[in-house]
Amino acid sequence: MSSESRADIGKQLSFALYGAASRMNRMHKPFLDPLGLTFPQYLVMLELFSETPRTVGDLGSRLGMDTGTITPVLKRLESAGRIVRTRDRQDERRVQITLTEEGAALQQTLWSITDSIKSACNMTDQQLAALRDTLLNFAHPA
Repeated sequence: MSSESRADIGKQLSFALYGAASRMNRMHKPFLDPLGLTFPQYLVMLELFSETPRTVGDLGSRLGMDTGTITPVLKRLESAGRIVRTRDRQDERRVQITLTEEGAALQQTLWSITDSIKSACNMTDQQLAALRDTLLNFAHPA
């Protein structure tokens, strides 16, 4: 890599990914703040809408969050009355996560946020799908 290309920091992949992640967080904030949710909590809720109960390990793996990251997120969601954490009766080491009625009631609202963000991206469905697939392949190489 030439020193000229190193100097053009704006072309670095790391900066592009960081900028995109920051923009995604900022785009969600006005929708999530009134609901008392952070962006990581929102992602956990979306994942729980697909299936519950789920183990902490399964959720963390699916979302790319280690235990030290996901546990505080889950504790805050539980304190807010949106989920319940219980020990697995078959294996006490595992913690199962289930949505409460209050948490499940947010499903339509949170899916509408997803639709609003999709519109705000100003990209075609095809472009969004290609970007998502590229990022998923990058985040989870085969």
